[in-house]
Amino acid sequence: MPDVRTPVDPRATWDLPAPGAMPRTADLEPLVTRVLAPNPSPMTLDGTNTYLVGAPGSGQAVLVDPGPDDPAHLAAVEAALAARDARCVAVLVTHHHGDHAEAALPWGMRFAAQVAAADARVAGPAGRVLEPGDRLALAGTALHVVPTPGHTADHLAFRLESGAVLVGDHVLGRGTSVVTHPEGDVRAYLASLRRVHDLGPSALYCGHGPELTEDPGAVLDFYLAHRAFREQQLLAAMVRGAGTVDELVSDVYAEVPREVWPAAAQSTRATLDKLAAEGHVVLESDRVSLP
Repeated sequence: MPDVRTPVDPRATWDLPAPGAMPRTADLEPLVTRVLAPNPSPMTLDGTNTYLVGAPGSGQAVLVDPGPDDPAHLAAVEAALAARDARCVAVLVTHHHGDHAEAALPWGMRFAAQVAAADARVAGPAGRVLEPGDRLALAGTALHVVPTPGHTADHLAFRLESGAVLVGDHVLGRGTSVVTHPEGDVRAYLASLRRVHDLGPSALYCGHGPELTEDPGAVLDFYLAHRAFREQQLLAAMVRGAGTVDELVSDVYAEVPREVWPAAAQSTRATLDKLAAEGHVVLESDRVSLP
């Protein structure tokens, strides 16, 4: 078993807003305004981050991850568009989960703007299906489509001309992202983390939680180390006798609030799939053992 030390989250010493203290609207850089949706929860943190992207003075903006189809959120987004003196010219979606995509089609119709996503069902019949490497020249700037499967198969990130990357649920402003079973793929997720790391992002604009600007590379290193540590924890728990997903969760996530254990179980199963594919464990339905 590899000796993997407990990773240290670099954000622990950063001056980030406390949970629940993120402002509803914030200008992150000249290209980007963030609007926080009113859907906080243990899984969405403060809520879904919706982003407006566009060059100042262009009179246009791209809406990324509209989030829930909520009247108060729509009003806040429209106020942010007005503050930028901009109209929405496109709606982009990082992935199909409802807390990011629910408002895509209705708001696309409202703004008379095309919806674009990797999943044709999210983009809709008049939408655009995005491909890895696409360059979107919109709102006086350009957004580069970066494939980041893992959290979901259709997950995308968008790299801005400033060097910042809108990462959706691939990286969170607090904690770590969940890779669920069966739609998540841990091996793909790790490859996507390395892909974003190789971009050398100047900032990570996350789907939930605060923006990460101090040392984005260190956060990505932590995410990779965290995954390796979780694998070691699962293998160690199996040595101690844990033989089911539930037993592994109760061992490895003992200090985590029980309300997130169902998500932890899904993430555990996804990690076990990776370990089984690599020959480190034998997985049979809900039971797991060492070879």
